[in-house]
Amino acid sequence: MSVGSRWNRRSFLGGLGVAAGSLLGVRKASAWPAARPERAGKWPDLAKVTGFGSTGNVYEELGVAPLINGVGTLTVVGGSLIPPEVETVMGYAAQHFVSLPDLEVAAGKKIAEMLKLPAGCTGLVTSGAAGAITCGYAGVLTKDNDEFIRRLPDVTGMKSEVIIQRSHRYAFDHQIRATGVKLVEIETREDLRKAVGPRTAMMHFTNFANASGRIKVDEWVKLSMQYKLPCFNDAAADTPPISRLWEYVNMGYDLVTFSGGKDIRGPQCAGLLLGKEDLIHYALLNNSPYEDTVGRGQKIGKEEIVGMVKALELFLASDQKAILELYWRQLDTVAHEVNKVPGVSTAYHYDPDQIANHTVGMDIFWDPRRISLTSHEAVAELRKGKPSIMMGGGGRGSGLSMSPWQLKPGEEKIIASRVAELLRAHRIAS
Repeated sequence: MSVGSRWNRRSFLGGLGVAAGSLLGVRKASAWPAARPERAGKWPDLAKVTGFGSTGNVYEELGVAPLINGVGTLTVVGGSLIPPEVETVMGYAAQHFVSLPDLEVAAGKKIAEMLKLPAGCTGLVTSGAAGAITCGYAGVLTKDNDEFIRRLPDVTGMKSEVIIQRSHRYAFDHQIRATGVKLVEIETREDLRKAVGPRTAMMHFTNFANASGRIKVDEWVKLSMQYKLPCFNDAAADTPPISRLWEYVNMGYDLVTFSGGKDIRGPQCAGLLLGKEDLIHYALLNNSPYEDTVGRGQKIGKEEIVGMVKALELFLASDQKAILELYWRQLDTVAHEVNKVPGVSTAYHYDPDQIANHTVGMDIFWDPRRISLTSHEAVAELRKGKPSIMMGGGGRGSGLSMSPWQLKPGEEKIIASRVAELLRAHRIAS
């Protein structure tokens, strides 16, 4: 094969086998170099780091201020903090090479076992839920047809329409459209009946928008079965509760995605695609590490794949009731301090029926006649302080909102002190 030849899925895997066989044939006894015991499976000791990173604060060395996250699992600030055990197993994974397609299949099988998914279902670790959408839809369009896989987003010769409720249109349907399909908007069951045709490839459900659409989550999948169409559910930010991880697959959805770097606390760049084995297989064929695919840029590394499996294991074993109680205590700490400032009040909010970003939060309000500070100014002041604190603005011009979802222990005290100090500094003299 010349340097310019295209490596397709078959030649790539075949090449791995030849390369491995050559190495084993030459020196079977040393095919895997022995790692030094003191370093095997470990990240470098911080004390041994020289140059960049030697201070232990890589962000400040780069001139970027670390944040105290008072807003939750937003991608723009890094999603969530991965547990030490996840860091450790990612370190183990970094010590060796492995066939990524083989690893993906094995990890998917392990994930399906952990979630007790129905027979014939498996999982795939993707580059976030957004990456799962693109490769999932690509797989439905192309199946294992090499020509179709190479051609996307040119959908000539393929089914190329995806039905979606108008109220379910959202920013991430860009990931669907990236495959080249046309989104067909409907509102009613009759609209759906008329929209189904020979070009229909799939039906899409945006899980957090369940309340706003006329057709709800359970009926949508039943209708997809009636029309013999595969059905995708984007439930990216919809854990907790933990049961959501298997609820929609058990409901009959062919593909379901979740973010890995939100409440599951896996690597921020990881996500989960769950569903039918054949569709998961086709999704992988359209994704990295395979070349000339629409998902080639959605690379997910061996470390993230292994880290996602470990994060999921920890999440499944977590005590969600105890975690929620901790969040309430953290909010109490902030409320107790800021309510000491005259003209300030707080209000908790928690909707047990909330679908996306299901957690507790609190609003901090102040009387503009007693404190001369707008919501925008308060957010900006906290952001530029040291430590930098990120909080949300209130909806009425003078207020803040916060979530303790990703606070490290003790950070609630810093927030309480800093917000109270800020509000006192802007009190209007009587």
